[in-house]
Amino acid sequence: MKGTQLGELEEIILLTVGALYDDAYGVAIMNEVEQRTGRKITISTVHAALKRLEEKGYCDSRYDGATKERGGRRKHHFRVTSAGEKALADSREIRNGLWNAIPDIAFNRSE
Repeated sequence: MKGTQLGELEEIILLTVGALYDDAYGVAIMNEVEQRTGRKITISTVHAALKRLEEKGYCDSRYDGATKERGGRRKHHFRVTSAGEKALADSREIRNGLWNAIPDIAFNRSE
C-alpha cells in the first residue's frame, strides 16, 4: 500500500486536474488551487506533484502545439487516469468512513 495513497496536496492537485479537464496545465492548476482553497503554491510545487502523480499512474499528459502567445512554448496538459479516479474514490471513502465514525458527542452535538 505504501506509495499508492494520495497525500493531501496530491489529492487537491489531482481533483483540480479533473475539474479543469481539458484545460489542466501547470499555471491553470496553480491558479485554480489558490482560487478554490486559498492556498498559494508555486509552479514548481505543482510540477513536482504532477510528476509524482504521473509516476504513480494517476494522471497522464500530453503536449499541445506551440503558440505565439506563449513565446513558441507548448502547454503540458494533464488528465486523470482510471487509476487516478480509483485513488480519488478510495481517498473519499476513507475520509467519509472516518467522518462517519466520529460520535456526535465528539463535536458536542448531542447536548
